[in-house]
Amino acid sequence: MNETLKRSLSGAVYIFLLVASILFSTESFFILFGIFLLITVVEFCDLVQINKIIPILLAGAIYFLFYLTNFKQEIAFLSKPAIIPTLVALSVTLLVFIKCLVFLFDEKSTQIDSISKYIYLIGYIILPFIFITKIPFGVKGYNPKIIISIFILIWTNDTFAYIVGKSIGKRKLFERISPKKTIEGFIGGVIFAVIASYIISKYYIEVKEGATFIWIVIALIVGVFGTIGDLIESKFKRVAGVKDSGIIMPGHGGILDRFDSVIFVAPIVFLFYQILNFL
Repeated sequence: MNETLKRSLSGAVYIFLLVASILFSTESFFILFGIFLLITVVEFCDLVQINKIIPILLAGAIYFLFYLTNFKQEIAFLSKPAIIPTLVALSVTLLVFIKCLVFLFDEKSTQIDSISKYIYLIGYIILPFIFITKIPFGVKGYNPKIIISIFILIWTNDTFAYIVGKSIGKRKLFERISPKKTIEGFIGGVIFAVIASYIISKYYIEVKEGATFIWIVIALIVGVFGTIGDLIESKFKRVAGVKDSGIIMPGHGGILDRFDSVIFVAPIVFLFYQILNFL
């Protein structure tokens, strides 16, 4: 089969499953993202070369715990049953993100020690998936438009970063890790994500007058942290000496390759939402 056709078909199936599960029900949303989490855990274990059994059991247990404290009640950050585990999870995630940034910029790191592998597994893979599933829940319950909009912004940023970079990109963004990324592409991706965020907030989310800035900020978060997430996954793959995290999506690689941006974006967007709640 033609490589472009193969890539298009697997991408279409992925998008259909993603959108359909989000729109159908909270249960289908939870189940599909739980499956994505377990596949991503397997792919990450292969990348860093650790046994898969304990990580899979750990991921399943943590994911189900947050299902019991969040999904069953369809309430988010400030609910009494969920507030302590959510605060702990968010704190751990942000600390591990800092460790990921140090790992990204450390030119000497050619291998990962055993303890760090499990730290990354929890804070870089498992907990970010928790926040992906918490984002669509607010004081009014489940709103699938929110998570769909964030994925649209990520796809917009990625697509136009590639188009602009390929068209006019000259200055490398982070050549040591990702030779094809350019500064021009990065800026182009952010600009088009901001444009998309305005359209989404105005005609899809239909936010209140004056609240458009919230989605513009989210677009900026997507542009900056999505790119960082992509670079960090590239660093893990470079250390592992592989091109893709997996083979489950022909032409695209693994689920981690598709989620490398969103797992870095989701906790930051969630944190931004909570800051807004206090303002």
